[in-house]
Amino acid sequence: MGEKGEIYEKAKGEMRLSERVLAELPGFRGYKEKEMRRETDRLVRDHLYRRLMETRKDLKEVFQRLSDRRLYEVLTDMDRLLMRFDRVAEKINHASYGYAGFFDVLKVEEEKLDRMIAFDNDLISHAQKIADQANALKGEVMKQIFERVREHIQMLGESLGSLEEAFGEREEVILGVR
Repeated sequence: MGEKGEIYEKAKGEMRLSERVLAELPGFRGYKEKEMRRETDRLVRDHLYRRLMETRKDLKEVFQRLSDRRLYEVLTDMDRLLMRFDRVAEKINHASYGYAGFFDVLKVEEEKLDRMIAFDNDLISHAQKIADQANALKGEVMKQIFERVREHIQMLGESLGSLEEAFGEREEVILGVR
């Protein structure tokens, strides 16, 4: 079971006694499980957003160090990467939480929420890969090793693009077309 599944099971296991009793009532159990899945979805995407913002903070330090060293040939690429981080992080931060309101035309079904949870688990892996790549870049720059900076920036851009594309497919997962 992935990290997402573990979060859902933990949330389910920590229900108060009154919630457990109500969960046995016909109809209420399905409602409560949907709410837990939606909350899990929100928590995971909040985690994803925070991870990207932490990584962006590390990259700002790298940018400052490159600027201090007057390595102008990579500053423009670094600046573009940071702007892209902002855009992708905000897209994730402001996306819907797998929740369709009571009067919305589209209702997010339980099976689709489960598929979305599995999909979001993959997004966490993408974010971790990006954080690892940023740490490698930061480590080299802090040691004043600048030969591979452009290569690191390019790899980070590709990984961030992959995350953005995967996140863009999220709506398709919710709709059940993927």
